[in-house]
Amino acid sequence: MKSRLTLIAVAAALCAAAGVAYSVDSLTPPGQQGGNAAGVKAPATAAAPAAERGRYVAIAGDCAACHTDPHGGQPFAGGYALQTPFGKLLASNITMDKATGIGEWTEAQFTRAVREGKGRHGENLYPAMPYNAYVKVSDQDMHDLWAYMQTVAPVRHKVVSNQLPFPFNIRLMMFGWNLMFFDNRPFTPLAGASAEANRGAYLVQGLGHCASCHTAKNFLGGDSSAYLEGGELDGWHAPNITADSYQGIGGWSTEQLVRYLKTGSNHVAVASGPMAEAVTNSTQHMTEADLRAIAAYLQTLPGNPAAKPAPLPASDPRMQQGANVYSANCAACHNSDGKGINELASSLAGNPGIQAHNPQSLVTTVLEGGRGAVTLANPTSGAMPSFAWKLSDGQIAAALTYARNSWGNAAPAVSAEQVAEARKARQLPAQLSEDGSQR
Repeated sequence: MKSRLTLIAVAAALCAAAGVAYSVDSLTPPGQQGGNAAGVKAPATAAAPAAERGRYVAIAGDCAACHTDPHGGQPFAGGYALQTPFGKLLASNITMDKATGIGEWTEAQFTRAVREGKGRHGENLYPAMPYNAYVKVSDQDMHDLWAYMQTVAPVRHKVVSNQLPFPFNIRLMMFGWNLMFFDNRPFTPLAGASAEANRGAYLVQGLGHCASCHTAKNFLGGDSSAYLEGGELDGWHAPNITADSYQGIGGWSTEQLVRYLKTGSNHVAVASGPMAEAVTNSTQHMTEADLRAIAAYLQTLPGNPAAKPAPLPASDPRMQQGANVYSANCAACHNSDGKGINELASSLAGNPGIQAHNPQSLVTTVLEGGRGAVTLANPTSGAMPSFAWKLSDGQIAAALTYARNSWGNAAPAVSAEQVAEARKARQLPAQLSEDGSQR
């Protein structure tokens, strides 16, 4: 489960917030770095400014998230299993090893793979590698990324990437998918938008590949028209990140958006699941100017605002049961008023993620627990224990229904069947009985 960033292309951008002017064709100005990120080490020599800029491109694109196995793998050596609705794919080795990596590749072959989804010999790649977003990466940034990749130490690690079942293992099928869903146009600046918002558009649409998670997919895995209005990812719901004030981030200021991307938390939310990985590996290392640009662009997206429903009444039996479960198990961290603990336990009151139409992430988090993003600004972060062993499906459903309809929130009730389905899919244990056995 990885969340990826994809953004970049043509057009000049002025990051006025930082007082630095530079071209969108170069993701970071010479000499300005994004800090250390997992698997993205500084070039071995300082002789190549292009490689240093390319390191920042790799950070913004979150390349290490897929191409570095978190279970003891070497940087960019591949082997991380990507779970897709169609089966398992293993991320490839992209170190400079000549036998098992890309050491024999040319820059043109590398660029074609990243932006067009074509392997070294012209074979079709699968869009788990988000070339449908990276197509917007500019020539300059691709050149710099290639310069950086040449500094990555070669690792001999053979990876058989395609482990999909028949017929999805037939790469030729991707020809039809590309015809239907791959828009191979480069980045197009937004008419009438500020230079800062255009910079953000370039980042969000390209390297950030935010739509990979935050845009719903059709049954063939292509993007729907509901751009950045929320999507599902392996047991998680990536929330609406448009300016919709009900289920989106319309109530967040620029500073709150920047803080979330930089530290993993703000006045309302704490990044968890795949988004925590994206913050830890990528966005926390991006420049302040780029984070402000991303915020400026997201704030231009109206989304498709939905009417806020009336909350369930407190007299509803589900709300009464949920209030009891919440008081006994949740209030210690999230407080009786639902406002949480700043930068530690997320606020539930007025949180658009809590009111999302799809409660999948909430169910997953309560069942299996989780850890917030670990960042330089917040190295301890917060953690939530698993409640799968302690609470029944009905109790979890009631507690979430209560949280989704209290403190000004309003959202559909969560059912015990939804919790049971998630528990089974995540292979989590049943609630323990008083004698310690599973029910």
